[in-house]
Amino acid sequence: MVYFVATPIGNLKDITLRALETLKNADVIFCEDTRHTLKLLSAYGIKKPLRACHKFNEREAAEKIAACSKEGKTVAVVSDAGMPAISDPGQLVAKYLKEAGEPFTVLPGACAFVSALVLSAMPSDGFLFAGFLPDKQKERKELLESLKGYPKTLIFYSAPQDVDKDIADLYGIFGERRACAVREITKIYEESIPFSLSEGLKGEKRGEYVLLVEGDEKTSPLNALSPKEHVQKYLDEGLSKMDALKRAAKDRGVSKSSLYHELLDTADPEEK
Repeated sequence: MVYFVATPIGNLKDITLRALETLKNADVIFCEDTRHTLKLLSAYGIKKPLRACHKFNEREAAEKIAACSKEGKTVAVVSDAGMPAISDPGQLVAKYLKEAGEPFTVLPGACAFVSALVLSAMPSDGFLFAGFLPDKQKERKELLESLKGYPKTLIFYSAPQDVDKDIADLYGIFGERRACAVREITKIYEESIPFSLSEGLKGEKRGEYVLLVEGDEKTSPLNALSPKEHVQKYLDEGLSKMDALKRAAKDRGVSKSSLYHELLDTADPEEK
């Protein structure tokens, strides 16, 4: 059996009794960084074989994890902090196990963006977690453009060396909005700093950040639908195909032609 185990994001006491029990009973632990995980295990007197499972070998690690499970071994999968697969290695492992029909489960626990959402005091009735922004500028711009009209809180991860650039790019696409930067969650220097995208985040950048940005409250709630559902909504109201396309494009802040091409790209072969 394979267990995906959430680990502390800062304070080592933020680990569940079930997680400790599972780690103690595991035959082998696959982890993002063996040195980092060793510190956690040592704090609780746990000694287990450690194997690497990081972004450069995750596919290979997934095969080994599945093989161990088939042999009847108990396998724990952890990342350096928080929940595996959430902006950390683990998603490919879960996918491989699912496709191989190998059972696995999750032991819930600490997760940085959930804690940051509460600490920010920003609207939490709905949100979108986007993780780290892409490194390539073209992909980064495309992602932010796709999120521009989202009406709920947007959440991003950001490394200290990237914070200023990330905020500048958010402002470049979203314009002026309220935001909050949360860092050092559960640690001594935990901070939740409100700011506006136009003014940026002041001071030296240290530690991993969670950036939270208010949604586009002026946007039509229909933008939460897929493009196809959005257009269909207007068709159901009796608009012609052309008028429905125009209305949906205006709502989403895109050109009619770009929305049309997006619909073609996502359409079933029979619909094209």
